[in-house]
Amino acid sequence: MKIIYGFLLVGSLFVFQSAKADEYQWKAGVSRAVMTPEGTMWLAGYASRDQAATGVLHDLWIKALALEDQHGYQALLITADVVGIPKSFTDRIRSQLKAAFNLSASQIIINSSHSHSGPIISDGLHDFYGVSFDSTQEDLIRAYTAKMEQHMLKAAREAIQSLTPVHVFTGNGVTRFQVNRRNNSEASIAELFEIKGPVDPSVPVIKVADLSGRMLSIVFGYACHATVLGGYEWSGDYPGFAQLELEKMYPGATAMFFQGAGGDQNPLPRRTASLARQYGKELAAAVESVLSEDMQKQPATLQTAYAEIDLPLSAPPDRKKLEELAAQPTDYTCIWAKRMLADLNSQGKLNSSYPYYPVQLWKLGRQSLFSLGGEVVIDYAIKLKYMYGMNIFVMGYANDVMAYIPSLRVLHEGGYEGSRSQLYYPGMSANWDPSIESRILSSMEKLAEEIGLEKTQGVSFP
Repeated sequence: MKIIYGFLLVGSLFVFQSAKADEYQWKAGVSRAVMTPEGTMWLAGYASRDQAATGVLHDLWIKALALEDQHGYQALLITADVVGIPKSFTDRIRSQLKAAFNLSASQIIINSSHSHSGPIISDGLHDFYGVSFDSTQEDLIRAYTAKMEQHMLKAAREAIQSLTPVHVFTGNGVTRFQVNRRNNSEASIAELFEIKGPVDPSVPVIKVADLSGRMLSIVFGYACHATVLGGYEWSGDYPGFAQLELEKMYPGATAMFFQGAGGDQNPLPRRTASLARQYGKELAAAVESVLSEDMQKQPATLQTAYAEIDLPLSAPPDRKKLEELAAQPTDYTCIWAKRMLADLNSQGKLNSSYPYYPVQLWKLGRQSLFSLGGEVVIDYAIKLKYMYGMNIFVMGYANDVMAYIPSLRVLHEGGYEGSRSQLYYPGMSANWDPSIESRILSSMEKLAEEIGLEKTQGVSFP
């Protein structure tokens, strides 16, 4: 009896230890594809450009990370060096991944770095570039967009099909080259002794390492426009340099950048390749600092939630006002007015809302990742952190970049992010309704309730 008892005890300990080890054992796979255009395409991001790209500063990439928890539930993060990915593109990718791997929209995040030195893709900011290129460029854009979709699907498939046992760790770092562009003059930034306006200097980091400790993937984010560069060479801007730097530090690892709530944040000063490299190194150093410290090892549990909500617009201009604007010298305002008149003539009315705004929440073990579409201003990251804790991750520019997403404060203040930017985006017949902030935050609350994430207790907004 004693021998049998001893055997059962050892066996029980073995089972307990195995279960404990499995609690933290994920599976992950990574893949990547070069997406640098080969032809003479125009770069995205600035209407002031007057010619196609002239060279390559460094390659552009699509990268994919697939995760699977201990129960076999999967999620897929895709990042791309483009200024923005529209819903039409995202829907096609998600539809094919649903058919191939039965992944729902909640299990897929597609994030754009918002590099202004990447390619134009179809359905993105069409009016913004309408004064700059001809039908030949339209053909190149359509062909490139189709090729980009193929690369993205290939990277996604390869990531999912290469799953291997890993551990997942998370942590937050900090760096401070972003500046709130609404509150500080770019022209005098080097002479300012006080930088004003809200920012979020956090650098969220996810480390994926195999069971031997070898780094497989480094996922990191920052809330800042990728607008250091404004020339005619392809590049991922400072996020591209940061990824290159990290991949030098950790050979064999795939570094992936996601854009945060950087809608009103600029890297300042800017406009030189040396500054883009500097900021990339600063961001990489912040990530390295996190990787060098004790990170939170996350249990292999994965929860995902997703919704598309209806965001109403304010009252649009009447036909007379649109006709006045359309008669002005050709610029983005004139082009927008002509598009609105065409919509009014064909539909009998203008859009009164955007019914597809995407909100998403992932919980990787104990780590929450909030994901929002559009060019989200920093107020959303700050408010979500007051609601759910300072260590949550907040991602913008995810799944659909349909317009700027101002907070109520920014909407009331107006300016570029609050009003003028709306004219660049097709289908936006007016500025957002003042209910935009409460609708987005309340929808995030519903997703949090869906997966059992509780609000931080005893914390109020500043």
